[in-house]
Amino acid sequence: MNKEWSELNKQMQIKLKKPDTYKQGIAALFELRNELMQTVVSFRAGLTREELNAMPFINSKGYHSKSIAYSLWHIFRIEDIAAHTLIFGDKQIFFSGSYDKRIGSPIITTGNELAGREIADFSEKLNRDELYSYIADVKKSTEDIVRNLTFDELKRRISDDTKSGLMALNVVSSDENAAWLVDYWCEKDVRGLIQMPFSRHWIMHIEACLRIRDKLIK
Repeated sequence: MNKEWSELNKQMQIKLKKPDTYKQGIAALFELRNELMQTVVSFRAGLTREELNAMPFINSKGYHSKSIAYSLWHIFRIEDIAAHTLIFGDKQIFFSGSYDKRIGSPIITTGNELAGREIADFSEKLNRDELYSYIADVKKSTEDIVRNLTFDELKRRISDDTKSGLMALNVVSSDENAAWLVDYWCEKDVRGLIQMPFSRHWIMHIEACLRIRDKLIK
Protein backbone atom coordinates (compact mmCIF):
# COMPACT_ATOMS: atom_id res chain seq x y z
CA MET A 1 0.00 0.00 0.00
CA ASN A 2 1.17 3.54 -0.78
CA LYS A 3 2.90 4.72 2.42
CA GLU A 4 1.29 8.16 2.47
CA TRP A 5 -2.18 6.72 1.92
CA SER A 6 -1.55 4.05 4.52
CA GLU A 7 -0.45 6.58 7.13
CA LEU A 8 -3.43 8.87 6.52
CA ASN A 9 -5.75 5.88 6.74
CA LYS A 10 -4.14 4.80 10.00
CA GLN A 11 -4.37 8.28 11.56
CA MET A 12 -7.97 8.60 10.46
CA GLN A 13 -8.93 5.32 12.13
CA ILE A 14 -7.15 6.19 15.39
CA LYS A 15 -8.60 9.68 15.66
CA LEU A 16 -12.17 8.64 14.84
CA LYS A 17 -12.26 6.53 18.02
CA LYS A 18 -12.21 9.45 20.49
CA PRO A 19 -14.67 12.32 20.95
CA ASP A 20 -11.90 14.90 21.31
CA THR A 21 -10.12 13.87 18.10
CA TYR A 22 -12.84 12.57 15.78
CA LYS A 23 -13.01 15.86 13.87
CA GLN A 24 -9.29 15.49 13.19
CA GLY A 25 -10.05 11.99 11.98
CA ILE A 26 -12.60 13.35 9.53
CA ALA A 27 -10.04 15.90 8.34
CA ALA A 28 -7.54 13.07 7.77
CA LEU A 29 -10.21 11.15 5.87
CA PHE A 30 -10.84 14.10 3.57
CA GLU A 31 -7.11 14.60 3.01
CA LEU A 32 -6.76 10.94 2.07
CA ARG A 33 -9.72 11.11 -0.29
CA ASN A 34 -8.37 14.23 -1.97
CA GLU A 35 -5.03 12.51 -2.51
CA LEU A 36 -6.74 9.47 -4.00
CA MET A 37 -9.01 11.64 -6.12
CA GLN A 38 -5.98 13.13 -7.85
CA THR A 39 -5.18 9.64 -9.10
CA VAL A 40 -8.78 9.04 -10.17
CA VAL A 41 -8.73 12.26 -12.20
CA SER A 42 -5.36 11.32 -13.71
CA PHE A 43 -6.92 8.25 -15.31
CA ARG A 44 -9.31 10.45 -17.26
CA ALA A 45 -6.55 12.79 -18.41
CA GLY A 46 -3.87 10.21 -19.13
CA LEU A 47 -5.71 7.23 -20.60
CA THR A 48 -7.77 6.71 -23.73
CA ARG A 49 -11.30 5.44 -23.52
CA GLU A 50 -10.10 2.05 -24.75
CA GLU A 51 -7.49 1.94 -21.98
CA LEU A 52 -10.12 2.75 -19.34
CA ASN A 53 -12.04 -0.29 -20.60
CA ALA A 54 -9.02 -2.58 -20.94
CA MET A 55 -8.52 -5.69 -18.80
CA PRO A 56 -4.87 -6.73 -19.17
CA PHE A 57 -5.14 -9.11 -16.19
CA ILE A 58 -8.54 -10.57 -17.11
CA ASN A 59 -7.57 -14.12 -16.17
CA SER A 60 -6.01 -13.16 -12.83
CA LYS A 61 -7.54 -13.14 -9.37
CA GLY A 62 -7.80 -9.88 -7.48
CA TYR A 63 -9.03 -6.35 -8.03
CA HIS A 64 -6.55 -5.79 -10.88
CA SER A 65 -8.45 -8.36 -12.97
CA LYS A 66 -11.13 -5.71 -13.63
CA SER A 67 -11.09 -2.59 -15.82
CA ILE A 68 -10.44 0.92 -14.54
CA ALA A 69 -13.86 2.07 -15.77
CA TYR A 70 -15.57 -0.76 -13.88
CA SER A 71 -13.49 -0.12 -10.75
CA LEU A 72 -14.49 3.55 -10.64
CA TRP A 73 -18.15 2.63 -11.07
CA HIS A 74 -17.82 0.05 -8.30
CA ILE A 75 -16.10 2.39 -5.81
CA PHE A 76 -18.60 5.19 -6.15
CA ARG A 77 -21.72 3.09 -6.56
CA ILE A 78 -20.92 1.43 -3.23
CA GLU A 79 -20.17 4.78 -1.61
CA ASP A 80 -23.44 6.27 -2.86
CA ILE A 81 -25.41 3.37 -1.42
CA ALA A 82 -23.59 3.43 1.92
CA ALA A 83 -23.73 7.20 2.36
CA HIS A 84 -27.28 7.88 1.29
CA THR A 85 -29.23 4.69 2.01
CA LEU A 86 -27.40 3.37 5.07
CA ILE A 87 -26.21 6.54 6.83
CA PHE A 88 -28.29 9.53 5.76
CA GLY A 89 -31.47 7.76 4.68
CA ASP A 90 -32.21 9.79 1.57
CA LYS A 91 -32.23 9.16 -2.17
CA GLN A 92 -28.99 7.98 -3.76
CA ILE A 93 -27.22 10.42 -6.08
CA PHE A 94 -27.50 7.79 -8.81
CA PHE A 95 -31.26 8.33 -8.84
CA SER A 96 -31.64 11.93 -7.62
CA GLY A 97 -29.11 13.08 -10.24
CA SER A 98 -30.69 10.94 -12.99
CA TYR A 99 -27.42 9.07 -13.46
CA ASP A 100 -29.45 5.91 -13.97
CA LYS A 101 -30.30 7.47 -17.33
CA ARG A 102 -27.17 9.56 -17.95
CA ILE A 103 -24.31 7.08 -17.51
CA GLY A 104 -25.63 4.40 -19.86
CA SER A 105 -25.13 1.57 -17.39
CA PRO A 106 -27.25 -1.54 -17.97
CA ILE A 107 -27.23 -2.18 -14.19
CA ILE A 108 -28.01 -0.17 -11.05
CA THR A 109 -26.03 -2.44 -8.75
CA THR A 110 -22.45 -2.38 -7.43
CA GLY A 111 -21.30 -4.70 -10.21
CA ASN A 112 -19.99 -7.42 -7.86
CA GLU A 113 -21.96 -9.97 -9.83
CA LEU A 114 -20.05 -9.31 -13.07
CA ALA A 115 -16.97 -11.27 -14.14
CA GLY A 116 -14.60 -11.59 -17.08
CA ARG A 117 -16.06 -10.47 -20.41
CA GLU A 118 -19.18 -9.24 -18.61
CA ILE A 119 -17.00 -6.54 -17.03
CA ALA A 120 -15.44 -5.67 -20.38
CA ASP A 121 -18.86 -5.35 -22.06
CA PHE A 122 -20.19 -3.33 -19.14
CA SER A 123 -17.21 -0.96 -19.22
CA GLU A 124 -17.78 -0.15 -22.88
CA LYS A 125 -21.35 0.96 -22.20
CA LEU A 126 -20.43 3.62 -19.63
CA ASN A 127 -20.44 7.27 -20.63
CA ARG A 128 -17.05 8.43 -19.36
CA ASP A 129 -18.00 12.08 -18.84
CA GLU A 130 -21.16 11.20 -16.95
CA LEU A 131 -19.29 8.63 -14.87
CA TYR A 132 -16.82 11.30 -13.79
CA SER A 133 -19.66 13.71 -13.05
CA TYR A 134 -21.22 11.01 -10.86
CA ILE A 135 -17.90 10.45 -9.10
CA ALA A 136 -17.61 14.15 -8.26
CA ASP A 137 -21.20 14.40 -7.04
CA VAL A 138 -20.93 11.30 -4.86
CA LYS A 139 -17.65 12.43 -3.31
CA LYS A 140 -19.05 15.85 -2.44
CA SER A 141 -22.34 14.53 -1.07
CA THR A 142 -20.60 11.91 1.09
CA GLU A 143 -18.28 14.50 2.56
CA ASP A 144 -21.20 16.83 3.26
CA ILE A 145 -22.84 14.01 5.22
CA VAL A 146 -19.70 12.96 7.11
CA ARG A 147 -18.69 16.53 7.94
CA ASN A 148 -21.89 17.02 9.92
CA LEU A 149 -21.83 13.77 11.91
CA THR A 150 -21.51 13.97 15.67
CA PHE A 151 -19.25 11.58 17.55
CA ASP A 152 -22.28 9.72 18.93
CA GLU A 153 -23.65 9.26 15.42
CA LEU A 154 -20.47 7.43 14.47
CA LYS A 155 -21.50 4.68 16.88
CA ARG A 156 -24.97 4.24 15.36
CA ARG A 157 -25.71 0.75 14.09
CA ILE A 158 -27.62 0.07 10.88
CA SER A 159 -31.24 -0.69 11.78
CA ASP A 160 -33.25 -3.65 10.51
CA ASP A 161 -35.62 -1.22 8.78
CA THR A 162 -32.72 0.40 6.95
CA LYS A 163 -31.43 -3.01 5.91
CA SER A 164 -34.87 -3.97 4.60
CA GLY A 165 -35.09 -0.69 2.73
CA LEU A 166 -31.72 -1.34 1.13
CA MET A 167 -32.77 -4.78 -0.04
CA ALA A 168 -36.01 -3.40 -1.50
CA LEU A 169 -34.04 -1.03 -3.74
CA ASN A 170 -32.40 -3.95 -5.58
CA VAL A 171 -29.10 -2.06 -5.81
CA VAL A 172 -27.20 -5.12 -4.60
CA SER A 173 -27.48 -8.18 -6.80
CA SER A 174 -28.84 -11.42 -5.34
CA ASP A 175 -25.93 -13.22 -7.01
CA GLU A 176 -23.72 -14.98 -4.44
CA ASN A 177 -20.77 -12.77 -5.39
CA ALA A 178 -22.73 -9.68 -4.38
CA ALA A 179 -25.47 -10.57 -1.88
CA TRP A 180 -23.00 -10.87 1.01
CA LEU A 181 -22.48 -7.10 0.85
CA VAL A 182 -25.79 -6.39 2.57
CA ASP A 183 -24.88 -8.27 5.75
CA TYR A 184 -21.29 -7.00 5.59
CA TRP A 185 -22.39 -3.36 5.56
CA CYS A 186 -25.26 -3.75 7.99
CA GLU A 187 -23.08 -5.39 10.62
CA LYS A 188 -21.00 -2.21 10.82
CA ASP A 189 -21.67 1.05 12.62
CA VAL A 190 -21.33 4.41 10.85
CA ARG A 191 -17.64 4.64 11.79
CA GLY A 192 -17.09 1.20 10.27
CA LEU A 193 -18.62 2.34 6.99
CA ILE A 194 -16.36 5.39 6.95
CA GLN A 195 -13.34 3.14 7.52
CA MET A 196 -14.13 0.84 4.60
CA PRO A 197 -16.31 2.07 1.73
CA PHE A 198 -15.21 5.69 2.16
CA SER A 199 -11.49 5.09 2.59
CA ARG A 200 -9.83 1.67 2.53
CA HIS A 201 -12.10 0.49 -0.28
CA TRP A 202 -10.88 3.41 -2.38
CA ILE A 203 -7.25 2.54 -1.66
CA MET A 204 -7.56 -1.12 -2.61
CA HIS A 205 -9.27 -0.49 -5.93
CA ILE A 206 -7.25 2.57 -6.92
CA GLU A 207 -3.99 0.72 -6.28
CA ALA A 208 -5.33 -2.07 -8.50
CA CYS A 209 -6.16 0.56 -11.15
CA LEU A 210 -2.59 1.84 -10.97
CA ARG A 211 -1.35 -1.68 -11.63
CA ILE A 212 -3.63 -1.86 -14.67
CA ARG A 213 -2.46 1.55 -15.89
CA ASP A 214 1.20 0.66 -15.50
CA LYS A 215 0.68 -2.50 -17.54
CA LEU A 216 -1.07 -0.55 -20.29
CA ILE A 217 1.49 2.22 -20.66
CA LYS A 218 4.66 0.12 -20.61
